[in-house]
Amino acid sequence: MPSRFAGALAALCLAAAGTTAVLAAGPAAAAPACSVAYRVNQWQTGYTADLTVTNGATALSSWALTWHYPGGQTVTSAWNATVRQSGTAVTAESMPYNAALPAGGAVSFGLQGTGSGADPTDFALNGVACGDPAPPVTTTATTPITLPTTTTSAPPPAGCADAALCDDFEQQTGGTPGGRWTVGAANCQGTGTVTVDASVAHSGSRSVKVTGQGGYCNHAFLGTGVSGTGVLYGRFWVRHTTALPAGHVTFLAMRDSTDGKDLRAGGQNRALQWNRESDDATLPAQSPAGVAQSVPLPTGAWSCFEFRLDGAGGQLRTWLGSAEVPGLVVDGVPTADVDQQWLARSWHPAVTDLRLGWESYAGDADTLWFDDVAVGASRIGC
Repeated sequence: MPSRFAGALAALCLAAAGTTAVLAAGPAAAAPACSVAYRVNQWQTGYTADLTVTNGATALSSWALTWHYPGGQTVTSAWNATVRQSGTAVTAESMPYNAALPAGGAVSFGLQGTGSGADPTDFALNGVACGDPAPPVTTTATTPITLPTTTTSAPPPAGCADAALCDDFEQQTGGTPGGRWTVGAANCQGTGTVTVDASVAHSGSRSVKVTGQGGYCNHAFLGTGVSGTGVLYGRFWVRHTTALPAGHVTFLAMRDSTDGKDLRAGGQNRALQWNRESDDATLPAQSPAGVAQSVPLPTGAWSCFEFRLDGAGGQLRTWLGSAEVPGLVVDGVPTADVDQQWLARSWHPAVTDLRLGWESYAGDADTLWFDDVAVGASRIGC
C-alpha cells in the first residue's frame, strides 16, 4: 500500500490564561537530558521510523535532536519536524507548533528513508547527549513568581467546544495552507494540489481546496500533528464533486505509531469505508451486505464527518451528518459483514497526525474542500 504524506503540523486553540508558580530555592537535581524511543519499519529498500523524544528537567523553547546512522540510511522525507542529513549525521528540528517542550514532556515525529542498517544510538537533544545529566538549573527566588498572561493571536472559531485543535482557515492569508499545516505527500509529488480557496467555504470566507488526481504519484494532503493516546474525537466538513468510485480512495489519513502505518478513511464500492494500511483490513467488509451498512458521501454539498477513536479500547465510531454509520463501527462485539477483518487481530492505535486530502490507488480523481476542522477529547458535533 502507499506510504503516507509527510509532514504534519499541530496547534492548540488555547483560551487566555494566567499562571502563578512558586520556585523553590536551591539547585534543581540533575536529570538525564532526554530519552528517545526509535521504532522502525524496515523493508528491503527503505524504512519508516517513528521517534518519541522525552525531555529531561529543563523546559525548552525549541529543540533539535541529532544522531548518526551507522548504516547506509538516507532520509527522504519527514513529518512533525524539519529533518536534514549530511553524510551519516542527521538533525531533526522542531516545527513552530511543537517547539515548546516542557520539562518531562514528550514530542513525536517521523521520517521515511531509503537503505537499511542498525538503529542509531547516539541521540543528543540541543547538544546534550541523551542519558547524560542536563545542566542544572539554579533559582534563588524566595517569593512567588507570576508568569505573564498569554493570549492567542486570534479568537478560536465558534462551534469547537473545548477542542484542542480548531481551525476554520480564516487566518490563512496565502495561497497555500501554512501555520500549523504542512502540504505534501511522502511518496512522490504529482499534479494534485492543495490551496486556500476564498470562493467556497462552509463558514466564513475560506476553506482548503484539494484537487485530487488519479494514480499513486498524485497524492495531495494538508496535515497537522495531534495526540491520540486517549479517546480522540475528530470533526470536519467536506464537500466534493465526484461520487465515491468503485476503487479504493482515501480523504483522511492518520499515522498510527503502534502499527507504523496509516489509519485511513475514504471510500470503496461507492460507499464510505475505513482502511487499516498495515494489513489492508476494511470497515465494513467489502461484501454486498457489508457495503450496504455504509453510506455514500454526498456530492455538491457540505457534509459533516465525525469520528471517535479509542486506542485503549480498540474501538472506532463514525458519524456522517450527526447520524452514526452502522458499517463504520468497531465496538468489540463482532458484527457479520462489518468488522470481522478488523477484529482478526488486536488493535490499539495511537495516532500522531491528521491529514486531509486525496489518495487514489487507480485512476479516480476528485475535487474536495475541507473546512471547520476540530480535534478534541470530547465529541465536538456538527
